[in-house]
Amino acid sequence: MKVLLIKDVKGLGKAGEVKEVKDGYGQNFLVGKGLAKVATNEVLKKHASAERKKAESEAQELTDLKVLAEKLDKVKVTITKKLGNTGHLFGAVTKDEIAHALKEQHNLEIDKKHINHKEAIKSTGIHDLDFKLGHGMHGTIHLEVIGE
Repeated sequence: MKVLLIKDVKGLGKAGEVKEVKDGYGQNFLVGKGLAKVATNEVLKKHASAERKKAESEAQELTDLKVLAEKLDKVKVTITKKLGNTGHLFGAVTKDEIAHALKEQHNLEIDKKHINHKEAIKSTGIHDLDFKLGHGMHGTIHLEVIGE
């Protein structure tokens, strides 16, 4: 009996693979527990169509991310913070402030969780920030912090 695996099955194969198994194992265990479907022509065509749509949407998403990365590389964001008595910033510039300023100044909406900056920004000047966009894509913005 041929089955199309819906989920990964240890010792048998990964999701999306077509495998030849014994009838009882295929019908009672794999199909019964929802790990596989019987590999009929209709099921295989639906799976191929779904895989094709998934590949097309991934390609579109990669194209959109490349465009976003190029936009981010040209962006300069300015944030104004209060200065303390010593001339240093009063507090640090947060990722939430950066995301909000990016939305406000350039109408680019990026989740603050995608900002990849480990050290706190506690000084005025220009800082380069790295953004993780997904699929291994990165973008960089230039952040100018001005004291008031």
